[in-house]
Amino acid sequence: MKSKKIVIFTASALLLSVSLQSCIGSFALTNKVLSWNKNVNNKFVNELVFFVFWVLPVYEVTAVADLLVINSIEFWSGNNPMEANNKVIKTEHGDYQLYADANGYKVTSPDGNLISFDFDIDNQTWSFRMDEGEKTEFLKFKDADHVEILNGEGNFVDVELSREGVDAYAASLGMPMMAKY
Repeated sequence: MKSKKIVIFTASALLLSVSLQSCIGSFALTNKVLSWNKNVNNKFVNELVFFVFWVLPVYEVTAVADLLVINSIEFWSGNNPMEANNKVIKTEHGDYQLYADANGYKVTSPDGNLISFDFDIDNQTWSFRMDEGEKTEFLKFKDADHVEILNGEGNFVDVELSREGVDAYAASLGMPMMAKY
């Protein structure tokens, strides 16, 4: 009798594991931001942008939005809601509107506040702006081997685009070291 229950349980578990293999979702928003980050310039600039987006908490917000909203919509509807440039993320605190354009990204909060992340191709700089406030540059490309990036005190520091340079910058922010390439 016990062996029959074990066989039924095992068969049921196998059947469920096969039928529910894709219910985790694609984490489309997080993957889009990560994919864009990987193509910024070179691997060291990519890691610097990753650090900045981690501190701002861009990645944390996208992961939570994916986990709680986008993956659920994708699972139940069968459609990936991240296929268009305009997105509405519904949360218990209201709707967040995301828009990607040729210059970067814009996020509007439920109370109407806007934050923009823009790349100026002529000046080779990334900036952000809260609402209609002043634009704040946070990363400047100097040459193929160096960028200037904001540190924890709000000053620009020169960072060499090498493993050592990126690790030194991360250490200056008190951040744990990321995975090595």
